[in-house]
Amino acid sequence: MTIAIDKNSGYCFGVEFAIQMAEDEMEESAELYCLGDIVHNSMEVQRLYAKGLRIIDREQLKELQDSKVLIRAHGEPPETYKIALENNLELIDASCPVVLKLQNRVKHAFDSTKSYNGQIVIYGQHGHAEVIGIAGQTQNEAIVVTSEADLNKIDFTRPVTLFSQTTKSTKGFYHIKASIEQQIAQAGGSLENFDANDSICRQVSNREPQLTKFAAEHDVIIFVSGKKAPTARLFTRCARRIMPEAISWKMPMN
Repeated sequence: MTIAIDKNSGYCFGVEFAIQMAEDEMEESAELYCLGDIVHNSMEVQRLYAKGLRIIDREQLKELQDSKVLIRAHGEPPETYKIALENNLELIDASCPVVLKLQNRVKHAFDSTKSYNGQIVIYGQHGHAEVIGIAGQTQNEAIVVTSEADLNKIDFTRPVTLFSQTTKSTKGFYHIKASIEQQIAQAGGSLENFDANDSICRQVSNREPQLTKFAAEHDVIIFVSGKKAPTARLFTRCARRIMPEAISWKMPMN
């Protein structure tokens, strides 16, 4: 029997960078707070907890004073930085560079759309930490769409600027793009007033075709993931390539 590990498996570089920053900081600090789970992997969260990393939510952040707080790879909205200034918090910013670039693009687009009554639309998961950070660049005026069912929130007679959460599927983004174009045409609008920006991280999106190839080369796939990890799409890729009864689905304990 031959056992192989997919060379493309594991965390993306943004998450690896955040974990490294946390470990480096904890070598000098007895305790470090992190706004949300640093990674969707309970075993890794527990390992870092033993080193002194404490997970807090946004409500707890408001009560925290004179402490160090790590911003994970997902990024944060402007409100978080404002709270840090008010509460004398030192931020260890591990925001992914890809996410920061997207936040800047969204803010610039939002400031520009005010002059012509445009709308910022984000293709992403409602309540996801990255989406919260992106929407914060628009004073939370951005319209978040997860599927076609959400498109009724958009006024198709007004200009639309579309962005995507960096970890969404490329196929899903272009499906939403096509649906918006169709709705604009039906509303009598002009496609010249529609600006679609593919802001998906290719390190993440390229995993799908790479995993499809890997799955096709093996008889059994053992897919290891945390319960909170957004890996259902990748798991489905495996399921399409091998017999369902040959698939093992293993998650670490909470």
